[in-house]
Amino acid sequence: MRSPPDVIPLPVMDDLVTERLVLHPLSPAEAERVAAGEPAGRLPAPGYPAEGDMSAARRYLTTCAITGDPRPYGTYEIRLRADGTTIGGVDFHGAPDEDGTVSVGYGLVPSARGQGYASESLRGLLEFARARGVLRVRGDTDHDNTASQRVMRAVGMRLVSEDEKVKYYQINWSCP
Repeated sequence: MRSPPDVIPLPVMDDLVTERLVLHPLSPAEAERVAAGEPAGRLPAPGYPAEGDMSAARRYLTTCAITGDPRPYGTYEIRLRADGTTIGGVDFHGAPDEDGTVSVGYGLVPSARGQGYASESLRGLLEFARARGVLRVRGDTDHDNTASQRVMRAVGMRLVSEDEKVKYYQINWSCP
């Protein structure tokens, strides 16, 4: 009888913790649940996952299928530290490119908006990226999404260009 092939498990990715939040990196199995409209965590806030969360999970799964699991540059659930309630998502749109650039996105359920959670989660993701040598982070938002524009400005991102529909933001860091 032949022995089964060795299985090399993916490294377990630790949660990123901020003052009030836990950013939980989704595994492919968890992303499958979110893509199907189910939360990965146990305590979803009403409205989670939203279409943006499901779309981010699908993008992450597509990346996994094409190039392999990009973690830690994947999708994260935003959970409250106080009770574990999932209130949204924040994600990298893939691993850094050859210039050290990543793109990010984020979203919260309506009941969690206006409390600084989006800025706190994005700031946590930016600090994580910078500590790993990322040189530039990009994000964008529709012209009428002033709340998202405030979030990006609050974390130090600057408006670098715009077209008829979208405003593009970026933060740059020097090479170490």
